[in-house]
Amino acid sequence: MDERLVVYEEKMGKTLSNLEEDFSGIRAGRANPHLLDKLRVDYYGSPTPIQSVANVNVPEPRMIQIQPWEASMVKVIEKAILTSDLGINPTNDGKVIRLVFPELTEERRKELAKELKKKGENAKVAVRNIRRDAMDQFKKLGKTEDISEDQIKDLEDGIQKLTDQYVVKIDKAVDGKSKEILTV
Repeated sequence: MDERLVVYEEKMGKTLSNLEEDFSGIRAGRANPHLLDKLRVDYYGSPTPIQSVANVNVPEPRMIQIQPWEASMVKVIEKAILTSDLGINPTNDGKVIRLVFPELTEERRKELAKELKKKGENAKVAVRNIRRDAMDQFKKLGKTEDISEDQIKDLEDGIQKLTDQYVVKIDKAVDGKSKEILTV
């Protein structure tokens, strides 16, 4: 692969990683500790991930259990969960916080599937924008450097193939997550 294409492949790869990271935050009726990844709690004045101040595990398919290492963190973690967009009310016994996830309704599953498709489309648009930037750059190369039209054509073909590969990968990611959400 031409080294001029590597930069654009990295950008497309980051787009796909961001999409997959987004997907890990969408709950499919099952408890997933990654839902807490974006939450931060105030730990001695600095915003800290919950996983850094507590033991997080999944004792049952629809429950996350959070056991802070310091008893004083129970209220702080509970407040962070309540103010987040998780939409779940935590319960605690003074030592352990439990998040119980209700079963998703059919309607909610379909809404989530639509949301996934929308995120997938946005990722495809981002990949196509990267392709457009690459094409513009290759045209400039043709004017400024001593590169033949055939070489520019090869670069354009290469970026198109990369774009097609990443569009397929995005579609697979969307389909996989959609199946997971729509499966009861």
